[in-house]
Amino acid sequence: MQATPTAIPDVLLIAPKVFGDARGFFFESFNQQAFNEATGTNFQFVQDNHSRSARGVLRGLHYQMPPHAQGKLVRVTRGRVWDVAVDIRRGSPSFGRWVGVELSEDNQHQLWIPPGLAHGFLVLSETADFLYKTTTYYAPQAERCILWNDPQLAIAWPDVGGEPLLSSKDSQGVSLAQAQLPNDEAFHAPRQDAQSSS
Repeated sequence: MQATPTAIPDVLLIAPKVFGDARGFFFESFNQQAFNEATGTNFQFVQDNHSRSARGVLRGLHYQMPPHAQGKLVRVTRGRVWDVAVDIRRGSPSFGRWVGVELSEDNQHQLWIPPGLAHGFLVLSETADFLYKTTTYYAPQAERCILWNDPQLAIAWPDVGGEPLLSSKDSQGVSLAQAQLPNDEAFHAPRQDAQSSS
């Protein structure tokens, strides 16, 4: 696997090594040792989630407060999504910045979103199956939501031909300025400066 830093350096775009021929393809969707080496981290994953959403559905921007802050390794096994991570770590050089990447069944890319970032995605295809691993268990009492169209963030969501479809909970998200955010030190985990691949 190869891990490439994004505009938020510890948000990493991960490309697995895919073996394909006329019969189809094979790749390791997750390997703990390879993940640790590629990301320079030592997180353990405790929960796998799978959602299916229709075109235009937007989920996010979600995060959990410490001690339940989640790192997420996300990918798409069917369809296409625009996946977004927002740095909400006060004191971070990239605080308030966002990155967006397309994840699809065709490119087979994954995105590593460390604890301390809010996350959301918009479905670009007719349907999309979205899978993600988390470093802590879902804790509804710790869950928070930032509004997807907060002007301060100014996320460049793709045009899907109309307003995105939101859950009632997500439509009540708050601005970054109003959001409850963790202390600076709560999220920072050691990682190597250099990226490696395996």
